[in-house]
Amino acid sequence: MQPILSVRRMGRTFGSVVALDDVSFDIRAGETHAIMGENGAGKSTLMKILAGVQGPTSGELLVRGRPVSFAGTREAEAAGISMIHQELNLVEQLSVSANIFLGRELTNGWGVLQQGEMDRRAAALLEQLETPISPRALVGSLRVGDQQLVEIARALALESDILIMDEPTSALTESEVARLYRVADRLKARGVTILYISHRMDEVFRLADRITVLRDGRFVTTVDRAVTSAREVAHWMVGRELAPRQRRVMQPLESGSEPVLRVQNLSLPWGGRRGGWRLHNISFSLHRGEILGLAGLMGAGRTELLECLSGASSVRHTGEIRLHGERCHFRHPAEAMRAGIALATEDRKRLGIFRQLTVRENMTISALSQFAFGGVISGHREQRAVQQQTDSLGIRTAGSEALITSLSGGNQQKCMLARCLLTKPDVLLLDDPTRGVDVGAKSEIYRLMDQLSEQGVSMIVTSGELPELLAVCDRILVLSEGKLTARFSATEATEQLIMEAATAGRDGLRFAP
Repeated sequence: MQPILSVRRMGRTFGSVVALDDVSFDIRAGETHAIMGENGAGKSTLMKILAGVQGPTSGELLVRGRPVSFAGTREAEAAGISMIHQELNLVEQLSVSANIFLGRELTNGWGVLQQGEMDRRAAALLEQLETPISPRALVGSLRVGDQQLVEIARALALESDILIMDEPTSALTESEVARLYRVADRLKARGVTILYISHRMDEVFRLADRITVLRDGRFVTTVDRAVTSAREVAHWMVGRELAPRQRRVMQPLESGSEPVLRVQNLSLPWGGRRGGWRLHNISFSLHRGEILGLAGLMGAGRTELLECLSGASSVRHTGEIRLHGERCHFRHPAEAMRAGIALATEDRKRLGIFRQLTVRENMTISALSQFAFGGVISGHREQRAVQQQTDSLGIRTAGSEALITSLSGGNQQKCMLARCLLTKPDVLLLDDPTRGVDVGAKSEIYRLMDQLSEQGVSMIVTSGELPELLAVCDRILVLSEGKLTARFSATEATEQLIMEAATAGRDGLRFAP
């Protein structure tokens, strides 16, 4: 059978950086084909070439046996190829339906916009994704996970027979991932060919028929999913064996020690909802060197809690926050950083990176005072700090003066972590820190968290992956509808208990011993 897509000796360079080098493989019609590799392996670059976002430097692409060269995404869409991007490409000032039909607006014979029909069709697409998002809601008012679903709906609206999914679940909760699985199964039943990029092995082994692995921009292998294992794929990705992550051994608490952070009756009102709360009467403590996990479904209030603690919330909260015993109320993240609290946000594109700045500038922008003498920045000291972070976190970059946007998403994430670490925090807030990060980089981040804990840094971490929280945390708090519904020690917590608490709504609170 003739392949529906064929990549032949594909190459792509960006200046002196080689993103793809002589890559060749085939995609069969109607299959779900996973593309795997570490951050910077060339996965997203290859998918952008297939979708017409950018062209190759060398090689060719064949669609249904015919050579093609796309001058843009419109030409790729005309050939039946559409893409769900890892980095969201939405217009925040427009509604959900306007984004779904952007560039393909529905009009009548006189050119008048058919807003009602667009809303109706958008609602039907969102219903396929089993999400209650309103077609008329402004995209800028949505959380990143909901925006991810809008991006997926936009791709589905094209009704393409080749659909590229680049980390489609990176901002979704487990229940939303399950919904996406059902959508993917329905698409496959209709004969749609899916190219699936993910760092989550369970997703790949749940959905894929075959797996292609890239490493350092080069093709490694294509293998049937049924004859390989997650461990073997990870080895191909990183070129070395990865030791399995063991459940973390909880750090012993010093008897009678004062918590580093204490939160009492923290509440955050929900604007526009009478009597509504994003957070309601949240109380907990965080000890020196402890890693505290926050679990919950989308909308539970995990990100809002971290924003309140870091001064990033746009809404004033009530309740009490004490850092080292001193009461504090941060009006800006800069105030929190000076006090010793740093936040690595989950939404790196909108709230994390400075797109117009270099890797160096993105890393050091919050800690420039450390490198200044008499108001003049020492370039040598700054560069040395950047190199130390680059080496420690394994950041792949053409150099510290490369634009941050030239890095893969996972390496941008590491740069955000480096920025936080350069402020030398006592409390590090990590909002889904391994989102869009490959298995090798995850291991490096886990190792870093262990090292920071041993050095006395306290951490609060959220994650959409329950096994991750179970492996890295000393204790886990569970939020549901803005309320704290459970506290578990690492030895007591299980995925089932956490999910029961995450769906408990306003039912009682379970206190673990």
